[in-house]
Amino acid sequence: MNAFRLLGAASALSLCLASALVSAEVIVGGSAMLAQRNIVENAVNSTDHTTLVAAVKAAGLVSTLEGAGPFTVFAPVNAAFTALPAGTVESLLKPENKTALTNILTYHVVAGRYTTADLDKLIRKGNGSAELKTVSGGELTFMKNGPHNILVKDETGATADITIYDVMQSNGVIYSIDRVLMPR
Repeated sequence: MNAFRLLGAASALSLCLASALVSAEVIVGGSAMLAQRNIVENAVNSTDHTTLVAAVKAAGLVSTLEGAGPFTVFAPVNAAFTALPAGTVESLLKPENKTALTNILTYHVVAGRYTTADLDKLIRKGNGSAELKTVSGGELTFMKNGPHNILVKDETGATADITIYDVMQSNGVIYSIDRVLMPR
């Protein structure tokens, strides 16, 4: 009799855990990021990415990031933009600087869908680092900082920590990062 009770409790626990895993969602900037939405549909709901969204709109990249992709986006949070020298964001958002803004933003995008497992595999294969070509034509370097943290190094040598991993989208994946990456 006790064995049946124990088996029933174990089955109920397994069902609860499976249900929790299926309904798990990633919260970014106070909002649920839903896998059935595209990159733009999710990003506009994140209060942590309002500067990035404004920049994407100013650069005219909304339709591209709503496209089929897939894309992997390394999305700087608002604080990353605030850390830039005074006036940088305001200057980049001006129509006459659209080309420079577009170059910086597309430097944060890699064609394809790269999950954390994919990045880990590439880093191991590269003996501690991996390089990926960005949509702008530049390169980003990925390396581990501890057993679970991945750093992204830009062409200037500056590094960003990935703060939120594997935010799956219908047309790719987003990672939140703590620094604006800069091409050469």
